[in-house]
Amino acid sequence: MHTCRYGTITPVIDRLRGRRDPARQARLRAAAAGVDRELAANLELAAMFDQTHQAVVFENGEFARYRALLATEIPDAFAALADVYERIPATESAMERRGPANSLRPEDRVLIESWEGDLRDAQRSLRAAAADPSSRWSRLVARLREGRRTGR
Repeated sequence: MHTCRYGTITPVIDRLRGRRDPARQARLRAAAAGVDRELAANLELAAMFDQTHQAVVFENGEFARYRALLATEIPDAFAALADVYERIPATESAMERRGPANSLRPEDRVLIESWEGDLRDAQRSLRAAAADPSSRWSRLVARLREGRRTGR
């Protein structure tokens, strides 16, 4: 860690290079893993609904637990996650409404299917945002090193 008379400069350099503090990155990685597992479980529950047409209750505990951390660390991905989680009650209600012969109304089917698609998109954005960020500089250095190894 480099120091100067104003204190440590490594955090500033890391931010300029696009890196997070290792402790913050570890907390974010743990939070993202918990929410990612929860999203995967919700996708499984949605698949069960597609097969059985029985209403399900979606999971939301991990998101509630890590909500503040995700909002501060990855605000763009958080917006998509928050939207998906806020729409859970409406989606569950659409699953419970039944017509003749246990059928779904077309508008309920659209609501459920669009929620599933948005959930998949939110999961992808969560995974991308929680990964160790690489800056343009680090990508350039990696590319130059790769070129040196291959002789280009």
